[in-house]
This record gives sequence, C-alpha cells and structure tokens, in this order.
Amino acid sequence: MMRAIQGMSLLITGGGTGIGAGTAAYFVKHGARVTICGRRADRIQATAKALGPACHAVVADITVASDRERLMNEAVTHGGGLDALVNTAADMLRGPISELREDDLLKVFHTNVVAAMMLTGLAVPHLEQRKGAVVLFGSVHTRRAYPGASPYAATKGALETLTKVIAAEVGGKLIRVNCVVPGAVPTDLNIRAGLFTEEEHNKRMDAIAPYHVLGRVGTPEEIAEAVDYCIRAEWFTGQSIVIDGGLSLGLSPF
Repeated sequence: MMRAIQGMSLLITGGGTGIGAGTAAYFVKHGARVTICGRRADRIQATAKALGPACHAVVADITVASDRERLMNEAVTHGGGLDALVNTAADMLRGPISELREDDLLKVFHTNVVAAMMLTGLAVPHLEQRKGAVVLFGSVHTRRAYPGASPYAATKGALETLTKVIAAEVGGKLIRVNCVVPGAVPTDLNIRAGLFTEEEHNKRMDAIAPYHVLGRVGTPEEIAEAVDYCIRAEWFTGQSIVIDGGLSLGLSPF
C-alpha cells in the first residue's frame, strides 16, 4: 500500500538547489509540509519563498551538532512531526589518489556520511511515531568507475552499505530505510567544489547524455519520483533503487 503524500512532514537536507530543491518542490506540490536546509542562506531562502508557506527554510551546517539538533526541532515543529528524512546534502572531492589530502577526505566523509548518520539517529524517535522513512543517496559512481573520483565514490558506497545496516537496525520500529542512486542530473555540486564553471558543467552534461541508454541526463523531478516511492511504499526497505536512464549499463560508442 502506498501512503498519501498529503499532510506528510519531510526534512530535506541540501534543499536549496538541485535534487534537494526538486524533491522539495515535488512534495510541496502534492500537499506535504517540507523543511529544507543548507549552508547558503540566499539559496535556501529563495527556494522556500518560491515554494510558499508549506516549505520552511533553515540555514544550517549539518556537520555541526548544534545545527543538526536545531534543524530537527524546527522540522518537527513545522510539520507537526516527521514522516521522512531525505539526505540529499553532499560535497564533491576529486583528485588523483596520490595527491589527496587527509583533511580534505575527512571533510567530505563528514558531510556526506557522518552527518547523514547523525541526522538519521536524531530522526529515529520521530520517525518511529509515524512509521516513517529515511532516504539516503548513492551515485552512479558506485556502478561505473570514474578516475579521480575515488573520494566521492567512497562516500556514496558507504551510504549504500549503511542503507542495509540501518534498515536492519530500525526495521523493528517499522522505519524504512532506502537509497536512491541517480545517474547524471544537472546540479551545482561540481560548480560549488570549484571543479567546473557553469558553462563547463553544462557542456559536460551534454557530453555525457549519449552514454545514457535513454539518450539524455535526468531531472531533479525524476529523482524525486524515486524518493516518493521510497517514502510511501510500505513493504520496501534496505534497498538501493537505481534511476539513471541506463547510464550504469555501460553503453559505449564503440
């Protein structure tokens, strides 16, 4: 049985842009109350303003314990409880394995993995009351090898493994935990990391499109549809759902 979205309360990290913003827009459109967070006040507040009073913006750094606690309290207050935690927030780190710095690695693991784990822990008592759900995010980087992307790929591999372990741990509380694994979707992840300009990023999306079996990159709204299933499907947990237009199939022009 699929639950109704109307009246649900969601907390979406990294909700100011990209997949997070697209997911927030999707659920607000269908009647949910959504709390979004991010470090950039202008992006978070602009997204919330565009989506209306059903969307509440919290400027927060999920790597900071006090920010996580404040964020969770505001989400529960705004939504009158919590039905789902959607962990879209992430940072990117690339570089040759022989040139990586330990502090940079620890920083990207803190944002992508540790913060998501800690937020999930904070969410458990609230999700238990609603028999709710947690959504983590993997990546096509765990399906295809991209040289220089080992730090990001490692964090996403960790999250896919954690999905199974946490699902087993909290299943007795009737909390479901799943992972969405997107293909190429236009976001500002690489731009924020200083890897590409916006123009270079757009050219990169155009270049990778033919490697998707369906011939194009995805949209944040299409990823939100997978998040929808993970949140509303009653008998679905501990799984990674790949939505990548066939990118992981390894299509080659040769």
